[in-house]
Amino acid sequence: LPGALWRLYLVQLMIHDDPSTAALTYERGRAALDTADALIAGAPVPASPDELVTLVDTILRGLFRGDFAVALDRAAAFCRVQAAGATYLADDYDATESDRSAAFTTRALRLSDYASDLSACAALWRRESLT
Repeated sequence: LPGALWRLYLVQLMIHDDPSTAALTYERGRAALDTADALIAGAPVPASPDELVTLVDTILRGLFRGDFAVALDRAAAFCRVQAAGATYLADDYDATESDRSAAFTTRALRLSDYASDLSACAALWRRESLT
């Protein structure tokens, strides 16, 4: 449970710190993915930086309304969309801005890990095994 809450806080901090990059990354991932993750996350299309800040805050408010597993699933979906976007942006910048490409690659890996962890936590919560 503490690890899930920490990851949620880090995702929220990432969005609040740089909403413009978060919006760019989210839109790139949303456009590239053929999954339901963007729908599950619930962001408007296209999402502005302010709309992403509102979305992540809404997801986290769900934690305090008794919808913990749903909030974890939404956060995981959000992270998967962001990770996909960061991966594609890393590829886009690879030939011209290697440092920026590396930063997006690191971001993609981190978000992918968060998504996996949050999905696992949602499943554990549903089984009443998340401690």
